[in-house]
Amino acid sequence: MHKNRRTFIKSTAIGATAIPSIVASLSEPLLSEDDLKPVVISTWNHGLAANEAAWKILATGGKAIDAVESGVRITESDPTGQSVGIGGRPDMTGEVTLDACIMNEHGDCGSVAYLKGIEHPISVARAVMEKTRHVMLVGDGAKEFALAQGFPEVNLLTEKSKKDWEEWKVSQRKVLPKINVENHDTIGLLALDKNGDLSGACTTSGAAWKMKGRVGDSPIIGAGLYVDNEIGGATATGWGEAVIRAVGCFLVVELMRQGNSPQKACELAVQRVIDKNPDWREIQVGFIALNKSGEYGAYCIHAGFDYAVQHPKLDNQMIKSDSRLSL
Repeated sequence: MHKNRRTFIKSTAIGATAIPSIVASLSEPLLSEDDLKPVVISTWNHGLAANEAAWKILATGGKAIDAVESGVRITESDPTGQSVGIGGRPDMTGEVTLDACIMNEHGDCGSVAYLKGIEHPISVARAVMEKTRHVMLVGDGAKEFALAQGFPEVNLLTEKSKKDWEEWKVSQRKVLPKINVENHDTIGLLALDKNGDLSGACTTSGAAWKMKGRVGDSPIIGAGLYVDNEIGGATATGWGEAVIRAVGCFLVVELMRQGNSPQKACELAVQRVIDKNPDWREIQVGFIALNKSGEYGAYCIHAGFDYAVQHPKLDNQMIKSDSRLSL
């Protein structure tokens, strides 16, 4: 577990007269909850740039919902990242389709799926949340809504991703791509602001070479993302079908509600994914979680998943997740 509170005592020889000070140091962490706010945590190494954008908002007292949207927009606009936004690898037919969802501290949420030609699906998802009575819009309806809200239409397919798709067609590789450090599949980002409010965002171009019309867990509230402002939040990465079967992120939050730490909740949720998916050795699934106190954790099936974290006592940095299986 990656601890957010320093309760460590050096194991030196201490006389009996020092016992009261030991007890005090064990019961009174050097970091108060105020010290642990704000916090931002996000999946994979593209989370560093996303965290940086989110932190600019959080550090000046901004709201978590604004931070999570601003953070993942950075990744959506990065054409070098081939699993999110512009430059995302296309489906089997050569079309790039995007999925995203967002959730605020009030439990309000918005989602878009199978969205084409729009650079920032996360912002469209927020517009669904704030400007409609619905939670999810998909396909042509999602695009029509986005255009009506003033989002410009763009070409999402870069030359690099087009070339990769053409090579895939020739080689006829398996439809199921390997989800690893090269093929990140998703950015999920969670934030706790100075007011103690939580929000989360998740956005992706989905699995490379997926079947036309396929939607994974990323835009599904409770699967790819879930936030309960009384408890904490969680987001997922990896093979979406497996996360959906376990209702993964809702499960992580409910496990935290039962008293588990974010780290333990992620571990238990990964075990549930394993229990529900006989092919678990062939897929990757990972979770990150953040609770109301600013404590965080992560766990995955296969080694190779990492995540970015920043809070007042920790500069923005990558952390390797513990895993069920080693490399």
